[in-house]
Amino acid sequence: MSATLQVSTDRPGAYPTLAEALLDAGAGATVVLAAGTYDEALDLVGADVTITAADGVEAADVVVGGSSYDPTLRVRGGSLTVRGITLVGREAHVVDAAEATLTLTDVTVQAGYGAGVRAVDRCTITVTGCTVTGAQQGLVVEDSTGTVSGTTIAESADDAVVVRLGADPVLRDCTIRGAGSRGVYVYQSARPTLEGCEVSATGDQGIAVAQGGAPVLIRVSVTDTRGVGIDFAAGTSGRVEGCRTEATAAPGVRIDDAADVEVTEAPKAAAVGVGASSAAKGDPERVEELLAELDQMVGLESVKDEVRSIIDEIQVNEWRRSAGLAVGGSSHHLVFAGAPGTGKTTVGRIYGQLLAALGVLPGGPLKEVSRRDLVGQYIGHTAEKTAAVFDEAVGGVVFLDEAYTLSRQAGGGGNDFGQEAIDMIVKLMEDRRDALAVIAAGYTAEMVQFLDANPGLASRFVKTVEFENYGPDELTLIISRMITGGDYLLDGDAEPLLLQHFSTVERGADFGNAREARKLFEKLRKVQSQRLRQLGERPTLAQLQTITGDDVRAAVAA
Repeated sequence: MSATLQVSTDRPGAYPTLAEALLDAGAGATVVLAAGTYDEALDLVGADVTITAADGVEAADVVVGGSSYDPTLRVRGGSLTVRGITLVGREAHVVDAAEATLTLTDVTVQAGYGAGVRAVDRCTITVTGCTVTGAQQGLVVEDSTGTVSGTTIAESADDAVVVRLGADPVLRDCTIRGAGSRGVYVYQSARPTLEGCEVSATGDQGIAVAQGGAPVLIRVSVTDTRGVGIDFAAGTSGRVEGCRTEATAAPGVRIDDAADVEVTEAPKAAAVGVGASSAAKGDPERVEELLAELDQMVGLESVKDEVRSIIDEIQVNEWRRSAGLAVGGSSHHLVFAGAPGTGKTTVGRIYGQLLAALGVLPGGPLKEVSRRDLVGQYIGHTAEKTAAVFDEAVGGVVFLDEAYTLSRQAGGGGNDFGQEAIDMIVKLMEDRRDALAVIAAGYTAEMVQFLDANPGLASRFVKTVEFENYGPDELTLIISRMITGGDYLLDGDAEPLLLQHFSTVERGADFGNAREARKLFEKLRKVQSQRLRQLGERPTLAQLQTITGDDVRAAVAA
């Protein structure tokens, strides 16, 4: 007969801690917790045990975990059942299971940093009637299976539910709300089923599917999301049956042309958009969102003004056309001239999305290419490769990075097929002017050489937008955002040292601007890691997050 072990902080004869009870718990044992707070981090390896609240005790009155840097429950192998208690984590995952059978029933999970419930490496999970709040990610299922039903996952700082690496759990009648990023993120060939779930109030897509994900979505409701309601990227598959989207970014359901998704009983609140973003009649709210995103970029004031002026002209032309007034032929192709690391690719992506939101392009990807993607090895091969690139970018933007490398060099031989690529680009820019936009990017002086390579090339571009180098203040702000975004904090004397560095750093012709900030950030992480390893003890959370002035001095000297 399986043993029952009592745990209480004040009952004579009971185990005073859960850890002590688990040491004596044999296979199939049940550990019963009296009301109280048990500030413990437990590591179970190959256990077969049930942890439950005493009869008549509410989950809120039995609290396990709290201040440890380790997961509250780390489970490796075996079988663990937890019922009717509250699990708390502050600085790590709350439940972290691998190669285990995990059952959670009527459990409240209160997380700080890390995942609320994480199941990896062929776990089987059964989560019923639980609540997960405040985690970085509420539920992470990786290479595992099981069922999650009647569970609420709320106020996650990042993605609420992450399913990856072939995992195939079933989520039934769950509520997912208040995610800082995506409500549900399915990728790396994961195959979950969501049935009767509600996803709402997310900072990005409600449900995002990428990298071979293949979910089945049945009667799922997605509402009030800043991103697209349900989003299938290229290379994904799955089924959408009887789902509803409302108050999401347009379109409610977006399915890339290169995805294989069966849709039945299409949502009434928003039509399914096949392709990246269909906005035939325009989407004024999305336009304003994208312009706000552009404004949030560091610096680039003249670039922002140029883009806004282009968008203003496009909008007015659309109004004139709808009023029956004459509108001259227009091109949406641009030249972005300037040094590397000045935000050209990011602005290009926003520009393409603006064209889609205005209804002048069907909507599609930003296809970033360089010489090697266009130039072939024999006559005719280059034209074929270039046309294929334009086919892939239909509806969106072809971004030609370092476009000047296509120009025939002085003294070049007849076997340089870069000129063939340019000639083909000129033709495609005209033939597909209503289906995509081309942005040619590179150093200012070299772009003049590129535009001279074909008599009709310069006339295909509506405008040249100059990207200036970032100033010291702007570079300091950029790296500060990188630091904050990476869950680091700057010590009081660190930021002035960063500003001093960017004010004095040598700026040659190849100065990388934001790329230099990224390189310095990586150096700072390396320097900080070396310093913490030398402490001789496990760092605190504050130490793990803080980058000091000494770290900055060491990184800039490296």
